[in-house]
Amino acid sequence: MLRSMPVRRFKRGFTLALIKLLVGNKASGLHLSYVGAGAAKQLCQRVADIGHTNVLVVTDKALKELGLAEQALQGLSESGVNLHWYAGVEPDPTFTHVMEGAKILRATGCTAIVAVGGGSSMDAAKIIACTRSSDESPDQWVGLNKVPDDILPVYAIPTTSGTGSEATMGAVIKDPVERVKMIIAAEGLLPQAVALDPDLLLGMPPAVTAATGIDALTHGIEAYICVWDRGTRKENARLAVQGVFQWLPKAMAEPDNRDARLGMALAAYHAGVAINQVSVGNVHAIAHQLGARYGIPHGQANALALPPVLKTCVAEAESALAELAVVTDVSDAASPAARAQAFIEAVSQLIADVGIAESDARIQPADWTSLTHAAMDESDGYVSPRLLTAGEILGVLEQITAR
Repeated sequence: MLRSMPVRRFKRGFTLALIKLLVGNKASGLHLSYVGAGAAKQLCQRVADIGHTNVLVVTDKALKELGLAEQALQGLSESGVNLHWYAGVEPDPTFTHVMEGAKILRATGCTAIVAVGGGSSMDAAKIIACTRSSDESPDQWVGLNKVPDDILPVYAIPTTSGTGSEATMGAVIKDPVERVKMIIAAEGLLPQAVALDPDLLLGMPPAVTAATGIDALTHGIEAYICVWDRGTRKENARLAVQGVFQWLPKAMAEPDNRDARLGMALAAYHAGVAINQVSVGNVHAIAHQLGARYGIPHGQANALALPPVLKTCVAEAESALAELAVVTDVSDAASPAARAQAFIEAVSQLIADVGIAESDARIQPADWTSLTHAAMDESDGYVSPRLLTAGEILGVLEQITAR
């Protein structure tokens, strides 16, 4: 049942006030970041120096078979650390993946987890880390601060530049039966350290580079235009957006360009730091439904929803969007409205330039109503500049449905 706009506004206002009371406006959750060629080896050395001798590696089958995961963890092997593998993570991890990894964790007695891969591997690793001494079903942890206190330390070595999961305290897990994505968040899920190593990003396929890059861009934009000015979210979000505009086209054109890969890794990381402080927004509320129902990759789903959502909330976000137009060298027009419009057009053009279509045939008109309801429920928990109406979300879905 759809709630009235006054009820939704009251709910969001109450939720935001409660969150501010609980977490405050200052940033928290600092961790170590190793940056540059050889960063993975530095992180591995730290894990070994701490004294971990049995480590669970959470990754996917492709990275294991290609040897990229072993390359990333060479430092641990050289230090005599025993590696135990869970290489069964798939895109959009489920609680089944979590429990498969948990079984290996409990059998091996590992004292730390290293996630190697994209957001799926990192998200799965975070929840696996909560299972060491708990018999609870992980689906009971959906929400904020519901995980057990006994959480294994997680270290992250991303091999894509998009999700920012290496810098957040959240994990997204999919329920394939109900076809919904659920968020589990707690400060203890923030990785202890991350390695941003461009050598592990070289040759990333163009489609993955594009989708993950627009994912990072979406994080940066949503954090920048939100209505909660917490911690360093604006600075980190600005660095993320600038980084994507500067480096994504070059990474697409020159897949083995280390500077471009490192630039994108830093952009995605800054975007993760930003959303770790203020979360995401309306674009994600819609994109999560597209991913859960149709299996559309998350970055691609964000790319579909981003331009029409920005157009819908341009009045409320005009000042922030105008600022982004200036810092990305998109426009220096005198009018904030003109600068904001130019930035939205530049975002649309960047998405087209990296090869992501503006509509998708997998989206079905018969599902629009249920998708709208689910997106509204999720969006009410975010601090976006505008609460989208049912009609506005339907309008976005109509625009991105291929005919």
